[in-house]
Amino acid sequence: MKACYEYPKSREAFLRAARVIPSGVYGHLGPAEGCFVPVEAFPLFSSRAEGTYFYDLDGNRFIDYMCAYGPNILGYGDPDVEEAAARQRALGDCTTSPSTVMIDFAELLVDTVASADWAFFAKNGNDVTSMAVMLARAYTRRKKIVFFKGYYHGVSPWTQKLDYAGIIEEDVAHNIYLDWNDADALEETFRRYPGQIAAVISQPYMHGNFADNVMPAEGFWQKVRHLCSENGTVLVIDDVRAGFRLDLQGSDHYFGFEADLICFCKALANGYNVSALCGKDFLKNTASSLSYTGSYWLSAVPFAAGIACIQKMKRLNIPASLNETGKKLRDGLIETARKYGYDLHVTGALALPYLRIADDPSLRTHQAFIAECVRRGVFFTNHHNHFINAAMTDADIRETIEVADEAFRVLREREA
Repeated sequence: MKACYEYPKSREAFLRAARVIPSGVYGHLGPAEGCFVPVEAFPLFSSRAEGTYFYDLDGNRFIDYMCAYGPNILGYGDPDVEEAAARQRALGDCTTSPSTVMIDFAELLVDTVASADWAFFAKNGNDVTSMAVMLARAYTRRKKIVFFKGYYHGVSPWTQKLDYAGIIEEDVAHNIYLDWNDADALEETFRRYPGQIAAVISQPYMHGNFADNVMPAEGFWQKVRHLCSENGTVLVIDDVRAGFRLDLQGSDHYFGFEADLICFCKALANGYNVSALCGKDFLKNTASSLSYTGSYWLSAVPFAAGIACIQKMKRLNIPASLNETGKKLRDGLIETARKYGYDLHVTGALALPYLRIADDPSLRTHQAFIAECVRRGVFFTNHHNHFINAAMTDADIRETIEVADEAFRVLREREA
């Protein structure tokens, strides 16, 4: 039996952090968000990372299935990306006038992404989803935005709900919420609000939290595309999470349609802080009219890292590679769960698997399973999809399945 990890140095660091940082660790990476249950099973701070592993303050090594919540697609510290970043850093990073590496990066994205005629760069996924909505409203001179329930498009007020802290009615007054995969409801919405809908924004498939992930129904995206075109509405795809993992030409290309605007971030530069909004030519002039920028948005090092990352993803055929590894993980976990009488659902894309133990309405069995895996060095998290990276080996998958076997056995013995 593998010894369970303990985290005294992480706990000590968290007490320090809580004195000077709201929540100690804020956002979805913190213990207050609900994805770390029970909290004592999880490390809260890391000391270093390499390849597919990160190490906490106590020296514990974890096979990392969260990949920094997505950015680590090639492996932490990928040598090709790091070399490109170092070369550019020696020349300059955040400078008064931007480096032409920005142009190189934009040209590469336009050549790579099927629906892209231009690219605009920022830092976070939230930056580019917010720009996409601003741009759609500026172009159409309309107010209303259609969302599909279960979405996540960032943290700006327009993306949140009225009962969230600090959100007022005006922030969300023009939001319309529809059920995923219900193209008929979208058609009815266009009839109800003729000439009023600026944009439909959606993830390429429903990869929300606390629920199985759901792929688009056959013909769904084609009908959405038709309805948006017919009604002069901008179709925005939030590919921040899934981008490049399904298709290097964009997830819209994977599902057989073209977005008007498509948002990228997580896998774009293997952890360097850059995001991109790509769009159709008819929106380019309106994009130029927006007052939208940031202090570090033209930093050159992340652009160089992004170029190296995309080039390497092409050489590796990263979607096929991640799909193959994800299938081994899925099949091994499901078989192991069945061995102990558990019905483990693995949904969504194989490169971004979502795990859920069925027949567990309290979620406690699932949380206990995740906790036992984390304590033994496999970093899953509760109620969020996971990420495969290119540094992950067959040996990592075997170790993961062995840990899962032990975790399921502990659960079954505890229930006896």
